[in-house]
Formats: sequence, C-alpha cells, structure tokens
Amino acid sequence: MSPRARRLATALGALLAACATAASAFPGSAAAGPHGSAPSSITSVTLTKNSADMKRIAEYWNPARLKKAQDHNPATPEVKPTESTPSSAPASPTPTGGTATGAASGGEDTATTATATTPVKTGTPQTIRPTLPKQRHSTAGTSPITVGKVFFRIGDKDYWCSASSVASANRNLVATAAHCVYDAKLGRPAEYWIFIPGYDKGATPYGIYVGHSLNLHDRFAAWGDYDYDYAFVSVHDGFRWKPGKAAGTYEMESVGSLEDNVGGQGLTTRRGTGLLTYAFGYPAAAHNDGSRPYDGQNLKYCAGRTRTQVAPTRLVEHGLALKCPFTAGASGGPWLVDYDPKSALGYLNGVNSFAWDTDVDRRYDLISSPYFIASTYVVYRWAESQRAPQA
Repeated sequence: MSPRARRLATALGALLAACATAASAFPGSAAAGPHGSAPSSITSVTLTKNSADMKRIAEYWNPARLKKAQDHNPATPEVKPTESTPSSAPASPTPTGGTATGAASGGEDTATTATATTPVKTGTPQTIRPTLPKQRHSTAGTSPITVGKVFFRIGDKDYWCSASSVASANRNLVATAAHCVYDAKLGRPAEYWIFIPGYDKGATPYGIYVGHSLNLHDRFAAWGDYDYDYAFVSVHDGFRWKPGKAAGTYEMESVGSLEDNVGGQGLTTRRGTGLLTYAFGYPAAAHNDGSRPYDGQNLKYCAGRTRTQVAPTRLVEHGLALKCPFTAGASGGPWLVDYDPKSALGYLNGVNSFAWDTDVDRRYDLISSPYFIASTYVVYRWAESQRAPQA
C-alpha cells in the first residue's frame, strides 16, 4: 500500500475512532477503563503519580534554573521521517533555534508548492465558554493573563514554548502545540513540564503549574501529523517560590488552581475559515536572514482573518494560516476567535504550529494552526478528566 493510501486509510480509521470514543472520553465513562487508560485515538502520558513527583519537578525548576532558562532555545517543529520525507532531517525540537521554524525553511512547503483546501464543516460547533479568574488582577491590563510560557526537558536539553489556560471541569488545564509536549521523531514525551501564565521578563506573577498528564492525538505521536499539532495538559494546583528561612533558600507556597488565578479561554471547534483571529505567543528566534525582532520575554500578538493552507511534508491537509511574522518561541500560543479585549477572553480555535516565508525574503510572514475538529474536542474532554493527585 502506498504512503498516501496508508494515510487515507489511517485518517479514516482515526475519524471512526474519534466518533466511537467521543462519548467515552467524558469523565466517569466506562470506556475510560478501570486503570484510566486513554481512548485508542489519544496518547496520554502521566508525568506525576503522587505529590512527591510534583515536588521533584518543581524543585528541578528552582529560581536559579528558571532564570537561566530564559536563555534556552525555544522548541521548533520539525518533520518526522517517513518513506516520503528525508531521514536526515534534524531532530525535533532542534536546539539551534529558528532556522527550521517554518515549512519554508525546508524549501518544500512555501506558497509556491502549497495549495489551499477547504476544511469540511459538518455538524454543530462544539463550544466551551471562557471563564474569568476569581479575582480581577489590577496589573493584568488588556493582555490575556491566561497566556504564558511552558518549560520542559527532552533528553538532556531544556526547551520552552507558549501556551494558554483553557476553561475545564478540573480547572487546571493548559492548551499548547503537540510538539511542545512530544517529540514525534524520537517517539519521546517531554519531561519536567511546567506552565507559567502571565510570564513577563522572567516573572511568575500567577504561580507555576507542574504538568500532571500530557494528552495529544495519536496521529501526531505516531506520524508527526501537523493536522493534529495540539495538546492539552492537566496540571497541579500552582505554587510560587518564596524566600526560605535560611539565606539563599526557597520554599514552595501554594496559590491554588490555574483557572481560579487567571481564568480560562473558551474552546470552539469546526468554525470554518475567514474568522477574525488573535494569535498570541512569545516569539524569540531569529528569522532566516538573521534578524531578531523578538526576545521571548514579552507577550506578542497578531490579528487577522484565517485561510486554509496545506503543507505536504508535515501531512497537513486542512491547516489554517494567518498573516503574522512570529518566529520560534510562539509555538503553542493560542488562536482566539470572538476575542474581547476588555476581558482578554475568547474561544480557542487553534494554536501556533509552524511558520512560512511566503515571499521568499528570508523572513517569516505566515503562521499555521491545525484546524480544530471533533477529534480535538475528544482529546480536550479526556484531558479535563485527568486530575492531578493532591499534595
């Protein structure tokens, strides 16, 4: 069977699996299994089994390491080798920074080779309403404090991405890109995963949240399929570092749930294209021409209307695209529709995935997101059912 035929067959199988498991992915469902095993269409990785695991990860990201992490390289999306892609492509994420951030850097998925298709819009959009934090923060301004940075480790290197809190039943859920939780080329999940909402120049104003479980679609984990480059991570209640009793030491101070502190963006699926969309993130890496307009220390955004864009080497058939000059570091940041600047809340309808240089001037000008469909909602519902063990 040809790679293309296998892809079509697997895609149909994934769609059927999504339909079959949609009902079972809800909290308390019988199909969840006596041991909490994930539905067949979902890769779910548990990072913490008890409070000791949570503390171990928290202590890894001590104040000194967090300060040093500001200089680490952001994760960048790469292509998983198959029969149709070069096996010599660099591993994902690459520690060398932004040269492989977008499809254009590989020379195969620029605007001259990518052709647009229209995602099929079927049924009623699945929608979760956004939530406000329990207390309005006077220092928040108009930027969404739900958005922040994630830090994690793959192999012997630390990386970071962008992400956002999303409204959920467990009140502790983060949305990001799948390549910010799982290295599809190595078949390896991230470790020591934390989220810092409202990140600004190293500050942690709303706490630090340790990842409990990483949840993504099997199509990304198994194939590196960027039509499924999204993930939902359940996290523990947050903490902040405060000075300890002895000089030079620190202690953990609990700050409560993520959603209580910063609120959560809503979620919507199957909304089509042409929507006014706000994309947020922390771009940092250089463009291909060497220029570096961002440093990753402050939240940035782009706004515009989406269109469809395909990327064959990343298996993207129904991708969304938005005019935006973001570079590596923005990966995983939210795409929000129906966004209200006054409340800084909207509906998550995508995440920053990778970038193109469409006019071939060696500067990125277009960013991509997977198109959110029913299977996205299935992964979300499974993820919100994953509750971290209490301390």
